[in-house]
Formats: sequence, C-alpha cells, structure tokens
Amino acid sequence: MELLNQIKENGIVAVIRGAKPENISAISKALSEGGVKTFEITVETPKVLQLIEQVSSELGDDVIVGAGTVLDSETARAAIMAGAKFVFSPTVDVETIKLTKRYGVVSIPGAMTPTEILRAYEAGGDIIKVFPANAFGPRYLKDVHGPLPHIPLMPTGGIDLDNVGEYIKHGAVAAGVGSTLVNTKVEIDEAYLAALTKRAAAFVDEVKKARGN
Repeated sequence: MELLNQIKENGIVAVIRGAKPENISAISKALSEGGVKTFEITVETPKVLQLIEQVSSELGDDVIVGAGTVLDSETARAAIMAGAKFVFSPTVDVETIKLTKRYGVVSIPGAMTPTEILRAYEAGGDIIKVFPANAFGPRYLKDVHGPLPHIPLMPTGGIDLDNVGEYIKHGAVAAGVGSTLVNTKVEIDEAYLAALTKRAAAFVDEVKKARGN
C-alpha cells in the first residue's frame, strides 16, 4: 500500500520507450533531479531486465522503477524478478494481473471502456491505466468516475504540459507521460539531459498546481 501511495503522490509516471540501453541510466537520473520519481521502462527495450535492475540499484529508494507494455504473465514475472516494483499493461490480461499481485507488486492494467475498467479493477488492478486517454480527453475521467468513483484512474497517451493539470482536476490519481516528456528520437547529450530535468520539473509543478498545493 505504501508503494501504491508513493506512485499516486509522485503524480507523474515517465514512460521510457525506444531509448538506447546505454542512455536509460542518464535519462532516469535527469528525470529524478527534476522531481519525477516513477519510471516505466517498456519491455521491448533491449536488455530491459538488466536495465530495471541497474536503475533500481543506482537510484535506490529515491525512485520507483517498473516495467511497461507487459502483455503476459511470463514477462511480468521476469520483470518482477529483475526488481520491477509495478507492472504496466496496455490491455486487461487477467493472468498478468494475478501473477503481479501474487508477488506483491503494483498492477496497472490498461483499459478504456467502463466495462474494461471495472473488469481490470475487479481482477486486482491497483490503478487502471486509461489508454489511449487522448481518444476522449480529461472529461472522460470525470464521466467514468460518476458510476465508478472508487476506481483509481491514470490516463496515458497524449498527456502533455497543456492538459496534465486538467486530467488531475478531473480525477486522475497520476498520469503516464511518454514522448512529450522523454523524447528518445533525438540525441541524448548533456543539453538534452538538462532540458529533460527542467521539463520533468514543469510536469511536477503542473500536478501540484492542479492539486492545489
């Protein structure tokens, strides 16, 4: 429960997708310096298991490192054995949720419709990733929370500095942010890392403002 509360308190989950393995450590440190303390490293990344273990070891208890784009329970178990503290999935795979909970790790399955969201939550999902969130926008979270106010929602997909605050105001417990925060298609140098730290701080500030603190 403490880890789950930390993810919610952090407010931003940085989605690190498509990064070269040799750059992920530096990217993670830059994000952490900007106040973003929760990282999702997607499992299609080469050497992902070693990277999850490496980042967790280097940054310690200051950050929460998890695995993303997990499609099956076998991949979830491998990631957990490497030290992943949470498992992100783009869909509702009940066996993946069960396996994740069996090992005491935070489960964040992806869903879109109210039926999918409820199914994911009843299967054991701790937070439900509303994906792709940009399909309906921030007000969709408020609409879903009408009949399902007890389910924690985390929008992912199309989240940027202009709308992250609106998602929080409409009921998101946190937001997953990808390329608008961590753009891995450009050269990763000192200037990029410095800018990344500033961008991370800007996202954290938007969340704080939306929460009124």
